[in-house]
Amino acid sequence: MITICEDDLSNQQTQELIALHLAGMETDVPEGAIFLGLSDLQQPGVTVWSAWEDLKIAGVGALKLLPDGRGEIKSMRTHPDFIGRKVGALILTTIIDAARARGIHRLSLETGSGSVFEAARALYEKFGFRKGEAYSNYVQTDFNHFLHLDLNPESDGCSV
Repeated sequence: MITICEDDLSNQQTQELIALHLAGMETDVPEGAIFLGLSDLQQPGVTVWSAWEDLKIAGVGALKLLPDGRGEIKSMRTHPDFIGRKVGALILTTIIDAARARGIHRLSLETGSGSVFEAARALYEKFGFRKGEAYSNYVQTDFNHFLHLDLNPESDGCSV
């Protein structure tokens, strides 16, 4: 059974999964892409969750609070041994629930193009995220995709 818990990033398995995630980002994204390293994930305003089966890490994901009151999903990664076991969906559900509980009205994320990112984009779209404009300090390129999910059903309909 997979369990999800808030993570302070002190566990070696979590650190290794974040390192694997960063290595993949350095390989799969063009220069200038924005992603969070371990120390960035330990800053105020960032909450990290990890998924575990027994004593083995299955995945990780984070919620970063943005200055405008929105939330940004960061550092979603499933451990290779757990791909196909819905770990990403469990973490994403946890992040969405936490964002709602914190009164965040919109979640946004940036992801890439190409086959490496197809499964992630499909997961986000399954949860209702829709393609939109760049946000925060991101710049639109041919590589990146910006996805948004309005959490308030009575939203004013404004788009990013």
